[in-house]
Amino acid sequence: MPDHLLEVRALDAHYGDFQALFGISIGVSQGEVVAVIGANGAGKSTLLKCIAGAMPARGDAIVFDRAPIGGLPAHVVVARGIALVPEGRRLFPSLSVEENLLVGGQLGRPGPWTLKRVYDLFPILAERARQPSTSLSGGQQQMVAIGRALMSNPRLLLCDEISLGLAPIVIRDIYARLPAIVAEGISVVIVEQDIVQALKVANHVYCLQEGRVALSGEARAMTREKIAAAYFGV
Repeated sequence: MPDHLLEVRALDAHYGDFQALFGISIGVSQGEVVAVIGANGAGKSTLLKCIAGAMPARGDAIVFDRAPIGGLPAHVVVARGIALVPEGRRLFPSLSVEENLLVGGQLGRPGPWTLKRVYDLFPILAERARQPSTSLSGGQQQMVAIGRALMSNPRLLLCDEISLGLAPIVIRDIYARLPAIVAEGISVVIVEQDIVQALKVANHVYCLQEGRVALSGEARAMTREKIAAAYFGV
């Protein structure tokens, strides 16, 4: 897979004695949007945590820009150009919107994403810049979490359940900004429960079932029947 920016190669992952991932292999090309779908407990978030350095992984199981990064600490992974938008947003409650965004840019990686660029992408955040992050709506907090990740100027953006708990109109609003992010050359991996939404935005889809890849292929080639069979293991 020489053209892939990210390669996950036969990745196993454990929580103590419990094995969560079994030989997962995926690839993400430059500028590609990849969706990872599957039922609760399928291993989707674990996969992202391993890529982001938040969980241990075999060194050569994760290769980014042709260099093995498995098992590197999270701050080193961010410095290499991978940013995670975590499930539940995980904003710093004591900081304002702008302060949360500035935290994302602490490493000073060069690139197009600045405060102004994030505010251009999410104008409501410019209006709320001085407010505590916890005073925002769920959708606005998700925008802060995405903006904070972009401030690190990543080459690969990992998004874990960004639509979880949000109203459909808010989800559409957030996903409408995705093309502007990808236009900057960023590759995106989205973990998503909303299969219809995932298929709309993704080039490639992987379906996990009990810690294994049950189905993979181009999003446009996916049928409801194929996904249902992979999703539920029938």
